[in-house]
Amino acid sequence: MIPAQFDYVRPLSLAEAVQALAGGGEDAKVIAGGQSLLPLLRLRLAYPDLLVDIGGLDELRGVRDTGDSLEIGALTTHYQVIRDPLIREHCGILASAAATVADPAVRHRGTLGGSLSHADPAGDLPAVVAALDATLLATGPDGERAIATADFFDDYLTTTLRPGEILTAVRVPKLGPGWGFRYEKFQVTAQDWAVVGVAALARRANGQVAEARIGLTNMGTVPIRARAAEQAVAGAEASRAALRAAAAHADEGTSPPGDLRADADYRRHLARVLTARALASAAGVA
Repeated sequence: MIPAQFDYVRPLSLAEAVQALAGGGEDAKVIAGGQSLLPLLRLRLAYPDLLVDIGGLDELRGVRDTGDSLEIGALTTHYQVIRDPLIREHCGILASAAATVADPAVRHRGTLGGSLSHADPAGDLPAVVAALDATLLATGPDGERAIATADFFDDYLTTTLRPGEILTAVRVPKLGPGWGFRYEKFQVTAQDWAVVGVAALARRANGQVAEARIGLTNMGTVPIRARAAEQAVAGAEASRAALRAAAAHADEGTSPPGDLRADADYRRHLARVLTARALASAAGVA
């Protein structure tokens, strides 16, 4: 299909982009890699009056080491996330999950900020940044503000970005010694959206799981932290039986959708099974 008519601007700076977006009102949209927005435009599921193309803003690309965390520019592509040595060293689960996104063409064009701003609960990276306790940085007419991941995703395809705001970076705390990770994903075909995905982080000490963080993909209208499973596994023995028992709580508090790929009960089952696998790998259990 052919998209509805819209105006188009390509700003030369972040300040110009914020001004253009704010001037366009609620019917203005930001576009970067276009891997999420363009299909919606073609299907006329989105019909903005104005597209603000920030793809030329190099200031929003790259990874910076800020001490206790990494600051990843919103225009950093999935491919760059996969390859970046700082990300691989300090928060490798982000690189691991990015490698499962769609196909090479999408990974070379799609951006980290675009994936998060699109806020699709079936997307892989929102659940990962939730598990990482990341902070999202947005710039708008009133300046920059920091948004906790838990406060960023509001509803299906909806974030708490204010009118005129642009997601500019993601601040990810470094994982220290003892942390392991795993992203487990079940999908119908190799390039498909996740039926269910699980991002698991586990810190092992003295034969136990001292701490764990678990993010769930496609188990509600927003990415979800499996808090009950996190609490159940904290202090548990690093064994398959103990981790499987903790993972039995993974679907508590979730509201998974039912669709042509899977009904809600099957997604609940998958969440429990995949969480057990992801925890075992993250905790280094053979």
